[in-house]
Amino acid sequence: MSLCAYTLKCFNCVGKDCNETVVCPTVAGITLDRCAKVEQNGVVVKSCMNRDLCIAPISCCSTDLCNSAVTTGPALALLLLSSTIFTLFL
Repeated sequence: MSLCAYTLKCFNCVGKDCNETVVCPTVAGITLDRCAKVEQNGVVVKSCMNRDLCIAPISCCSTDLCNSAVTTGPALALLLLSSTIFTLFL
């Protein structure tokens, strides 16, 4: 029996007008299985994230390109950290 890995596609960018997309990878054994988005002080960040890091006010979803809308909240640093880790391991 063969197993097929699920690949989630998310927006991955900083800024309100972003259209860069990525296929979410597994990084250091951690599956980035959610699309995430957050806005704080007018800065919008969209990225892949592990489901365990999806805490309010970060908005997470699990379908392709579902992080196109914007939410607000103070968790920009957590999402930026996740995005940085994601980028370092590409």
